[in-house]
Amino acid sequence: MRRGYLSEYFVGVMAKRLKAVEVDRKISNQHEFNGVAKLKELLGLNRIQNKPALFFWFNDDEELITEHSQVTWYNAREDQSERSAEYRLYFRANEVMRKTREGDLLIVARKQGSNEKSEEDEIGELIVIVAGNGSSAERQLVWLFGISMLDLNDRASVHPIENESDREIEFISRQILEELRITVQEKDSEMLDAFLDLKLDELIKPFKNGFPSTAKFSHFARTTLPHIDARENPDKALLSWIDREEKLFRRLERRLISDRLREGFNQGESVDVDEFIAFSLSVQNRRKSRAGYAVENHLHRIFTRYRLKFDHNAKTENRSKPDFLFPGSKEYHNSSFPAAYLDMLGVKSSCKERWRQVLAEADRIEQKHLLTLESRISENQTNQMVHNDLRLIVPAPLHQTFSEAQQGWLMSLRDFIEYIQDRQKISRSA
Repeated sequence: MRRGYLSEYFVGVMAKRLKAVEVDRKISNQHEFNGVAKLKELLGLNRIQNKPALFFWFNDDEELITEHSQVTWYNAREDQSERSAEYRLYFRANEVMRKTREGDLLIVARKQGSNEKSEEDEIGELIVIVAGNGSSAERQLVWLFGISMLDLNDRASVHPIENESDREIEFISRQILEELRITVQEKDSEMLDAFLDLKLDELIKPFKNGFPSTAKFSHFARTTLPHIDARENPDKALLSWIDREEKLFRRLERRLISDRLREGFNQGESVDVDEFIAFSLSVQNRRKSRAGYAVENHLHRIFTRYRLKFDHNAKTENRSKPDFLFPGSKEYHNSSFPAAYLDMLGVKSSCKERWRQVLAEADRIEQKHLLTLESRISENQTNQMVHNDLRLIVPAPLHQTFSEAQQGWLMSLRDFIEYIQDRQKISRSA
């Protein structure tokens, strides 16, 4: 395995299309994946009894479902030595598998083990992932693990994470891994330690009782990259700032959470479970909300740097607050200002089903714009966006993860900035 690469977390994966006999309860209720030859390559031939496994369900327009469970890998004919072996992977009934349909993508991923003595212990936790057929998640997972879509058409395939398939963990891959509850360790953490010690100590002093505001933290992240010029390359600037803020945030979070855990959650001689749960939820909620705010903060800086006229979180109808309104709230609420020169931009660090929220945020504006950092969105979803007159903006380096047809329609951040500049120039001269 290599630090900062996919092999640090996975030994390999098996991928296949699910068959009706595996998921259709009208045909079978066996709770087993057929033990194809490729699963034997991944798991070996020894029985694996009640192995912890984390199940994931991904599909467009649906919430992610995660469930802890157990699986058993066994030879169904182990007591029949005269017959050829027939391996199966048994799973307990769970909500993820209740959602699956014939044709969905199944990925069984074997994580790096603990290097214990027994062969079974050497096999790390298993991750069982199901993604809806044709979904954005399917495209992202296929890309992450180097799976061939052609292989999936008629057979299972196994993919050891090594050599050319050992992908370096970058911005896009880290997003997907974090959906799989894998915390990526930065390969340059030792170098960052030396750089950040003084910076973090300096930052923590005024905020000993909690985190700084997202705006202050985003500003701090930008100061650590003084060579990045948003005017030169806004797409690169946005991704660089987001990437640096993510690294800084995780290190600050680790430090502050460690302090809180050392204090403990004792209440007299007992443990205050409710306080621990509340603290855990606060950590999770902060992670979720911070990402979106960070993107907005950096976009605010970029738009200001380009001297665009805009308002951030201005109200429109029904208490809606588009993330960015161009040229601003005053013009939007002025009925004599031509609607043709009004624009809005929604911001979602990841689209998923939430992109439709943007459609109702500014009635006077026909074509809406949405910026996201999500890669490999399915053509089905982008076709729906086109149908709803929503234009998608994705930083230029992420365009390569979309199909050729999609790339012709996508806008980069620079494209959007130039679009707004032209429209504001025309509106001023009109």
